[in-house]
Amino acid sequence: MKHPFNMTRRKWLMSSIGLLASAIAPSVFAQKYYRRIPLQYIASLASEGEKSGTGAETWGLWEVDPGPIGVWLRLYQILEKTNIAPAGWRFDIDDWWLDENGLIMKAPTFPMPAGQYYVTNGEDDMSLLTVEKPDAEGKQAWSLSDDKTIANVTHGPCRSSRYTPTGSSGSCSPKDADQKVFPLKPGDETPEVNGCDRQRYAVLIVFGLPVEK
Repeated sequence: MKHPFNMTRRKWLMSSIGLLASAIAPSVFAQKYYRRIPLQYIASLASEGEKSGTGAETWGLWEVDPGPIGVWLRLYQILEKTNIAPAGWRFDIDDWWLDENGLIMKAPTFPMPAGQYYVTNGEDDMSLLTVEKPDAEGKQAWSLSDDKTIANVTHGPCRSSRYTPTGSSGSCSPKDADQKVFPLKPGDETPEVNGCDRQRYAVLIVFGLPVEK
């Protein structure tokens, strides 16, 4: 998500989230206490205007920021040889992820674990996200508090896409991605890659979990 060497941006984001939580705590945190956690990230397929719905079983969770442990596209040969990133995570040629900086990322955990998460866009909005347990068909309902939409709590600078082969195994490769488009400018999307289906995900920042009083 964040540039692995940009500690200033990381500290700014954590600081701004703390100030935001303090500023609007009465509305979002009414009736609940929460504990801060190291930032996590949710990959969501919900539409921008949705406030609740189903489909959270298609969402993923990065419990550890995937940016600092990612691998630059220009260093893809490291993954190509061993399928293991220097940070120890396993690369899957048939299911890989790119961020806005041109980093190949570790895949998030699927499906999204049921529970409650305080989420934010990292700027001026936050909400309590509730993800229900799977129903008999494996579907997971979700909802946001305080009348917020997915767009309200999507962190715009983060862009995350999942690439899978349109044809046979191994036909979708990071080596075919256009490195010249990175880092992406505001509003730009991750590139199409020959031989790949691309699925774009919204990114929500998780900064806290509710606790009982």
